[in-house]
Amino acid sequence: MIQTVMELVVFLFPLAYSPGPGNMFFAANGARFGFRATMPANLGYHIATWLVTAAIGFGFLATMERVPHLLAYLKVAGSLNVFWIAWTLLRAGVLKGSATPKAAGFGDGALLLILNPKAYVIIALMFTQFLKGDSGEQIGQIMLITTVFTVNNMVAFVLWTLTGDTLGVIFRAPHSSRHLNLVFGSLLAEVALWILVS
Repeated sequence: MIQTVMELVVFLFPLAYSPGPGNMFFAANGARFGFRATMPANLGYHIATWLVTAAIGFGFLATMERVPHLLAYLKVAGSLNVFWIAWTLLRAGVLKGSATPKAAGFGDGALLLILNPKAYVIIALMFTQFLKGDSGEQIGQIMLITTVFTVNNMVAFVLWTLTGDTLGVIFRAPHSSRHLNLVFGSLLAEVALWILVS
C-alpha cells in the first residue's frame, strides 16, 4: 500500500502542482482576499473532488460515456466558468478597498471542480494506471486512490493559495494590486482558453 501511495504521489505531482484552473483560481483568491477567506472554497472544491473521484472509480465515467456530448458540454461550461472568474479579476480594483467583492465560497469551489474537465481526464487516467486486482480488492483501492488524490490536491492548492496571499500582501497598494489582478485574470483567461481547445 505504501508503494502504491508513493507511486501515485509521484504520478500526480506535475499534474497537481502545475498551473491549472484550480491552482490559478486559488492563487488569485488568496491574493485578493487572503488565505483564511479562501478556505470555504478550498473545502468545497476538495469535498467535490473526493465525491467525483470516488464516483468515477466506481464506474460513473462509463455512464457518462453513454452520453457522448456530456464531456464536450462540460468543457464549454468549465471554460466559461473560468472566463467569468478571469473577467471579474480583470475588472477588479483595489484588493481591499471595494465593498462589493467577496471571497469565493464553498459552492464556488465545488462548482469549479464539477466544471473542470481537466480533473475528469486526470482522474480517469489515474484509475487506469493504479486500479488493479479483482473486484473484491478494488473497493479498498478506489477509496485509497480517491483519498490520496484529494489530499495531494489540497496540499497543492494550499500552497498556491499561500503564494497568492503572500503576493497580495506585497502588492496591497492600490496601483500594484490592480496589476496583480490583471496578471491573475490574464492567467485564468489563458487557462480557460486551454480548457476550450484541449
